[in-house]
Amino acid sequence: MKIVYSRKAADYFSQLPQDAQRRISKKMRFYADQVNPLEYAKKLKGFELYRFRVGDYRLIFEASRQTILIVDVRKRDDVYRDL
Repeated sequence: MKIVYSRKAADYFSQLPQDAQRRISKKMRFYADQVNPLEYAKKLKGFELYRFRVGDYRLIFEASRQTILIVDVRKRDDVYRDL
């Protein structure tokens, strides 16, 4: 499965500390290698979006057959305010 970051998600991701970036990247490679990565995700109520949890960070994404589009990466305290 292919992982793609939106401009907004990529901008926020680049501002994270290096250790958080490494942790998120490692976890996203794990999800991408799975047959069905959605079994590790939680569907957001009222949206056609899902989330992955990586420590204190949440990755909000859309899923299609071949692609996971990360639309936002935020700390858990902030991520749901802008949806």
